[in-house]
Amino acid sequence: MEKNSSKVGGGPGAGGEGREKTPQSRRCRLTAVVGAVLALLLATAVSSRSFPKLWISSNSCKFPVGESDARKYSGMVEDCCCDYETVNHINKEVLHGILQELVKSPFFRYFKVKLWCDCPFWPDDGMCHLRDCSVCECPDNEFPEAFKKPLRALSADDMMCQEGKTQAAVDRTLDSNTFNGWMEVDNPWTYDDETDNAEMTYVNLQLNPERYTGYSGTSTRRIWDAIYKENCPKYPSEELCSEQKVLYKLISGLHSSITVHIASDYLIDKATQSWGHNLELLYDRVMKYPDRVQNLYFTFLFVLRAITKAADYLEQAEYNTGNSQEDFITQSLARQLVFNPEIRAACPKPFDEAKLWKGKKGSELMLHIQKQFRNISAIMDCVGCEKCRLWGKLQVLGLGTALKILFSDNGNNSLNQPLQLQRNEVIALINLLNRLSESVKFIHEMGPTAEKLMKGKVNATPEKNSS
Repeated sequence: MEKNSSKVGGGPGAGGEGREKTPQSRRCRLTAVVGAVLALLLATAVSSRSFPKLWISSNSCKFPVGESDARKYSGMVEDCCCDYETVNHINKEVLHGILQELVKSPFFRYFKVKLWCDCPFWPDDGMCHLRDCSVCECPDNEFPEAFKKPLRALSADDMMCQEGKTQAAVDRTLDSNTFNGWMEVDNPWTYDDETDNAEMTYVNLQLNPERYTGYSGTSTRRIWDAIYKENCPKYPSEELCSEQKVLYKLISGLHSSITVHIASDYLIDKATQSWGHNLELLYDRVMKYPDRVQNLYFTFLFVLRAITKAADYLEQAEYNTGNSQEDFITQSLARQLVFNPEIRAACPKPFDEAKLWKGKKGSELMLHIQKQFRNISAIMDCVGCEKCRLWGKLQVLGLGTALKILFSDNGNNSLNQPLQLQRNEVIALINLLNRLSESVKFIHEMGPTAEKLMKGKVNATPEKNSS
């Protein structure tokens, strides 16, 4: 994004106690708990996993008759070929368990991130109030040796631009022989240079969970105002095309998911360090606005579609960390995720990307929306809470990777070039889907309770005498 193209502020996320920015972040020695016995047990669980059968008609993605629940959200998710009941079922019974195991694996728990960057739009004045805002970085001897090896760079011929050509239409399929090793290639949808390792540090995501951190107030409002007002105008609007609406819904869905994460893991009592659910926050920020819940489901299905489209690539990818037992389990879990028959039967195509970028100005529109999304990803450097910045960058990179898979190959929108992904992009993509899966599950299970709780509070409030 152009650093002078927007005057933005504020940031997504939770909140936590801040610390002054220094040239070098403090390092926290992290302890990896990986044992052969656990690996064998997990391998047994993987091989013996069984899924409930779904009775799906061949021409629809409807949930089995008689099993749909009487929740507030039912029917088809807007702009998707999957209904709420089916999403809730396959997420709870199939997806959630696989994703929870995947993100704990050595390959997916380490994320490479550039934590200390100057905000390109305004002075960084964000303040955190909890120690949970800070991030513990990995010492060099903790993360896998395979991650330290240089990746293969694409040649100039591979990166030749195809913009403006007639073949800039969306590729409906991907080559079945796609994985050729992890590539050193930048993502055209995101601001950070993923090939610049000099300023990157590895973080153990399992030791830096996304949760409430105390980061709030004008700083966070400025972040979201910058994202929505300057890069992602709210719809419905007759002036917005389908592609712009998709961008808005993706950001709104991600925003809802982040809020759900905060509400589900909230500091209830600072004095006693008691953590729990904040259902009032869940209702006030998400449940009270049906479109925010709908956009959460839309974003979930959009990212799921990207993963199913890149199934061959992800199935062939090398999840190498140097631990053969763990790597075998990770490969097996990845295969279960991308080729799961229950998911394919229930939602064969969660989102149809081929309906976008039509007409003569399709390529021009894609470049415009790419620039808007890069702008949004750059705003993550303005988030004043370190842990919020970590998860903001990860999830925006994950969303940018989903956009890259669905709408372009290497940013060139070419039907002739195979998809190439960075290792970090795949780590971000899977962790994003896991976070969205957790949000959908929490909304489905706790949303009705939150609504009843707030309805009870309203009914318990004495009515004021009217004059």
